[in-house]
Amino acid sequence: MSDISVASRTARPSIHTGALGIASLAFLAGLIYLDSTVSGRQAALWIVGGLLGVSLYHASFGFTSAWRRFISDRRGAGLRAQMAMLALGVVLFFPALSSGTLFGHPVAGHVLPAGTSVIVGSFLFGLGMQLGGGCASGTLFAIGGGNTRMIVTLFFFVVGSLIGTQHFAWWAALPAPKPFSFITTFGVGPAIAINLALFGAVAWLTVIAEKRRHGTLQPGHAAGSDKGPAWLVGPWPMWVGAIALAVLNFATLALAGRPWGITSAFALWGAKGAAALGVDVANWSYWQHQAKALAAPLSFDVTTIMDIAIMIGALAASALAGRFQPGWRVPPRSLAAAVIGGLLLGYGARLSFGCNIGAYFSGIVSGSLHGWLWAICAFLGSVVGTRLRPVFGLTNEKTVKQTAC
Repeated sequence: MSDISVASRTARPSIHTGALGIASLAFLAGLIYLDSTVSGRQAALWIVGGLLGVSLYHASFGFTSAWRRFISDRRGAGLRAQMAMLALGVVLFFPALSSGTLFGHPVAGHVLPAGTSVIVGSFLFGLGMQLGGGCASGTLFAIGGGNTRMIVTLFFFVVGSLIGTQHFAWWAALPAPKPFSFITTFGVGPAIAINLALFGAVAWLTVIAEKRRHGTLQPGHAAGSDKGPAWLVGPWPMWVGAIALAVLNFATLALAGRPWGITSAFALWGAKGAAALGVDVANWSYWQHQAKALAAPLSFDVTTIMDIAIMIGALAASALAGRFQPGWRVPPRSLAAAVIGGLLLGYGARLSFGCNIGAYFSGIVSGSLHGWLWAICAFLGSVVGTRLRPVFGLTNEKTVKQTAC
């Protein structure tokens, strides 16, 4: 989750009809364009992306603030929601990935080496997302929700991703073990059991830590709005968001043949922008292996169209919630944090084969050890980033102590 303010659930304004109209027209135009110029499957992935944007916004489902709340205040509801999402994910993904096909189409997971580049890159990513104010998914849905500061984070996310592709060959040459898959090593049943046990252990530790600090667990979301049904205008409980993200990631696997990802598109946007300015990115080692994507129109890139749809979906959700209120005044220190955070996010994502979605979420539900390594190192980076936030005038969440007055 980003620093966009979506937590307040009272005194909800009216639906923002202007923003909703723009989002609806943009989404419909994109759907028609993709169906007529690319394929029906690409149009279906556009729909999945839009639903992901709605789900992320309405459930306030995030990674950045969930980790920060636990680090700074030992509130673990967000982490437990992530464990629920991952648990459902492995139950859905592992059998399909083991068979290699889903609904008659070939599928493959994100199984990559858990080496030095993952350790360094995920640590930088965790640090960057606390300074930048959002992870990869959080940056997108925050922009759609009207957080203009996150536009700066996204721009430098793209720049950092481009730099990461330039240095990628050096990092890839560092020592790394062969990719490790829980599915191929242990079989589907034991692999699911091992991962479910790990998710349960993480959730249990958050409960212990939260009760030790606060005595009780924090209540869930407040009741929904009186402006319409909660499924349409929000808010959603985090567990609903967890289910939605797991199911929609599985839909991505079925349609695209691989799990959900976000940041490869940022690198592609940066490379196309640099090429337009005369930089010979095509001769970089990374782009020699991605020459087809670099040459093709962006509408053919699955990750690009899903990223854009996420922002449009979040815009629609924020409009329905009556919370689309963009503001353009950003304090200088906060702006500096967005720049630094964005660069770290982009560079770290390229080194570690992805972000909180492509490496953490999709890596773990693919059965890859690198997903677990990514989570550990990114969390450590978030610890450092959380400690640094006050330097840039950014606050960390703390439970307000109740008094007798």
